[in-house]
Amino acid sequence: MRVSKEQAAENRRRVVEVASALFRERGFNGIGVADLMKEAGLTHGGFYGQFASKEDLAAEACAHAMGMAAERWGRTAETQGADALAALLDSYLSVRHRDHSAAGCPIAALGIDAARQGGVARSAFTRGLRPFLNVLDRLIPCRSAEARRRTALATLSGMVGALILARAVDDPALSAEILDAARTSLGKPAVGVP
Repeated sequence: MRVSKEQAAENRRRVVEVASALFRERGFNGIGVADLMKEAGLTHGGFYGQFASKEDLAAEACAHAMGMAAERWGRTAETQGADALAALLDSYLSVRHRDHSAAGCPIAALGIDAARQGGVARSAFTRGLRPFLNVLDRLIPCRSAEARRRTALATLSGMVGALILARAVDDPALSAEILDAARTSLGKPAVGVP
């Protein structure tokens, strides 16, 4: 049975959204095409009518997840004014974010997987990373562009690393301590930075 162009576009959107959550939760190799399509409410056979390969879907799902998250960061930066960096840190380095990887940051959830990918998936990850750095660059109080960029890179790296560590340990108290320490450390302006 043939589906309309509108229905095909809706099916594709649904697969990308479901894949974006499942890849963040289980990794690129943690779910197969058949199970992914089942979760999207579609048949396995429809996959190749929509995507050339699982890697193409991984790239599109990664780009989607990163785009949505970067938009949220941008809205926070616009609406929180001088408190935007603190708001980002509080939200990102929270127990709620730690416990909900499927809806959380694709950088922390997919970074290790992206490093193992080739071609389109890794390129999508790289492109998707830049808007996060741009948001942080606007929020960093350093005067020189070079210092802001370096601080933005260090801040994002610290946020992502802390979230990964907090998710990895099996001690809830240590996990919360990691998040709190990173939030406190990253929230302090750098001393003596030009």
